[in-house]
Amino acid sequence: MGTLTARTVASLEKAGVPGMTGDGAGLYFKVGQTGGASWIYRYKIAGKSRYMGLGSYPEVSLADARILAADARKLSAVGKDPLAARDAEREAHREAQRLWEAKRMPFTKLAADFMAAHGASWSDKWRRGWLRKLELYAFPHVGTLPADEIDTELVLQVLQPIWADKTRTADEVRGQIEQILDAGKARGLRSGENPARWRGHLENLLSKAEKKKARKRKHFPAMAWRDVPALIAVLAELDSYDAMAARLLILTGARSHMIRFAAWSELDLEAGVWSLPAERMKMRQAFDIPLAPEVVELLKSIPRTEGSPYLFPGRGRTGVMHANAIRNLLHGLGHADVTRHGFRSSFRGWANERTNYPREICELALAHDERDQTEGAYSRSDLLEKRRALMADWARYATTAPAANVIQGDFKRA
Repeated sequence: MGTLTARTVASLEKAGVPGMTGDGAGLYFKVGQTGGASWIYRYKIAGKSRYMGLGSYPEVSLADARILAADARKLSAVGKDPLAARDAEREAHREAQRLWEAKRMPFTKLAADFMAAHGASWSDKWRRGWLRKLELYAFPHVGTLPADEIDTELVLQVLQPIWADKTRTADEVRGQIEQILDAGKARGLRSGENPARWRGHLENLLSKAEKKKARKRKHFPAMAWRDVPALIAVLAELDSYDAMAARLLILTGARSHMIRFAAWSELDLEAGVWSLPAERMKMRQAFDIPLAPEVVELLKSIPRTEGSPYLFPGRGRTGVMHANAIRNLLHGLGHADVTRHGFRSSFRGWANERTNYPREICELALAHDERDQTEGAYSRSDLLEKRRALMADWARYATTAPAANVIQGDFKRA
């Protein structure tokens, strides 16, 4: 039992004389210089005295202070620092509170965070369109909800009203929701399967036929594959980043944003492989592009800019060439009737008509993996070497003089 009583403590506080009065076993009642009163526990760790505040009086009574001091005494008796233990407990509580608050983060904020993390490589037009689709179709249903409350039923509420009439837009919105929820899971804000996943999930609840029709409806104006060698010959005469970027775009079948943000660190010229990380790919899956000898030669000819990690640096905010640089170059060469993306169709048309490569190989060359979930589980290969042969044939065709291509026979690679 301590030496203080509740009446004594009240008298000391009322008197307001600065000082510390002991209750025994390390517990003290302290009156401060300004008259405020509190409880102090004094103990030693490694031979050094330490003072631990136990709270203000009268909010903490004498009985309460004795209980708190007894708890601290148990820790110090076994060599543990009560102050450090309390700080750790408070930090754990703050972390739990932060996590709880984070898990209540609305979907709109998660979407904004996702765009901030990945949008640097997007054009302004793409960024506006990406957000606008969510504002029109997703936010009214799930915008205020935290990630762990968004389930399949809610995703269907977003998609079903527009799946039949605006299937392509609906599928793009589905993909956005899937990416945002995946990001939320990576941050510990949700668990379990992604309710916006297509394969093995929503494909069983929404019409596959509509999705296939929608994919066929979108066409980019493309150059006829027979005209590609002539264009490549013209581009090869131009000593500019834009022309080299255009040649790389055509010869690899890559998307334009992949070319704009191509970094030297992604290239292994000895192995002839361009390795793109998942965050640089449309489907958020890492992808390797085999580089034909003609492409390796082109890459070796590109001068490096000191201080820039990119093949095609620029002066803008992104640090890379302007989003419309290749398009403007093509327009200047009299090809306003074709798009950058259309060269992927040029390649695909050539592969269909001039080669016997399996459809699977040709689609994978464009980073289109149309294998179903079961097939994908048993065939995880990206068929790199088979794609290497295909892309080598394409590069050889595209860089051969147009006159020679007129009499060139069909390729017969299996």
